[in-house]
Amino acid sequence: MAAAARTARMASRLAAMPRPAIARAGARSITQRAAFSVSAGRMKSEVIKETEVPVSVYNPDAKGVASGNSDHFSIPIKPGSRAPAPIEEEEDAVSPLQEKVYSQMPRTLQRMTVMGKVIIITGGARGLGNNMARACAEAGAKAIAIFDANQELGDESAAELHQKTGLPVSFFKVDVRDGNAINAAVQNVVDVYGTPDVLVNSAGIADSNIKAETYDPAMFRRLIDINLTGSFLMSQAVGRAMMAAGKPGSIVLVASMSGTVVNYPQEQSCYNASKAGVIQLGKSLAAEWAKYNIRVNCISPGYMDTALNKVPALDAQKKIWKSLTPQERLGAVDDLNGLCVFLASDASGYMTGSNVIIDGGYTLY
Repeated sequence: MAAAARTARMASRLAAMPRPAIARAGARSITQRAAFSVSAGRMKSEVIKETEVPVSVYNPDAKGVASGNSDHFSIPIKPGSRAPAPIEEEEDAVSPLQEKVYSQMPRTLQRMTVMGKVIIITGGARGLGNNMARACAEAGAKAIAIFDANQELGDESAAELHQKTGLPVSFFKVDVRDGNAINAAVQNVVDVYGTPDVLVNSAGIADSNIKAETYDPAMFRRLIDINLTGSFLMSQAVGRAMMAAGKPGSIVLVASMSGTVVNYPQEQSCYNASKAGVIQLGKSLAAEWAKYNIRVNCISPGYMDTALNKVPALDAQKKIWKSLTPQERLGAVDDLNGLCVFLASDASGYMTGSNVIIDGGYTLY
């Protein structure tokens, strides 16, 4: 009876809602669907097979103060078988956890930090990934390596984070589809900072409002390659480094609630499938790598108010998303920060193979 009542309430709410403009037939809907596709305009740009990985390194001076100086160099890539949105508004100062403060914290709170950990964050040049990088810096990270395919934004983000925290921060221009570039960059992190303790894989794209029957197969392969294959290649490279060092670690894969529910009203079957794959990949790796004391968990966000969603064409849909979310809002860009730090920290030491949905209650209905 409860389920029937809940279904009736949902039907009533949806019937009362104004249909978004994209639901109308005709040339207008075709134009909008094209505008909503994140990757439609970039089909000619496939994986860039780099011969070297550009790196920017920012280190504090001898007194531990942000120096303003940086080293720029490239890592050669050995050949093998495989291989744009505005920056978020300026944030407040990022204050890293100091050793003196950490030493005075109760043991439980100490375990909820990432004190002394080396952390790799993909997609860290902007948006959710950049905010999680800031959170890890505040929570005591020893060093942070940002992997991103966008050279300009990545370099700016790394420089800014270093200036605000004084921490060692590096940027690696890496396409998560390029396994050889990933391997070279991860090895450099090991050489410079030591074996990484944490990987936060937030790199990904979203193709939305495209009907399955008209979805370009080439776009589907690209989506899977970035969202799913990229998650695997990054986990593989970092996991192998942890195993080689005999070091425990935490891998956090950013999936989506779209991996477990079908979104409404937009049509995005291929994106949903890619995120379902990420969730199952995380569970499978967790089972395989538990014997190495490597934990693998997933974060599945709901609708987030990122720069990519701040376009007038999505206004009608955003009203529906909010109305179907108990908290009646979209997630803020820093709403994943606490969960990210928790999964990266020793406080979640007995937690692996989990998929944590953080969606304002959207999937409750």
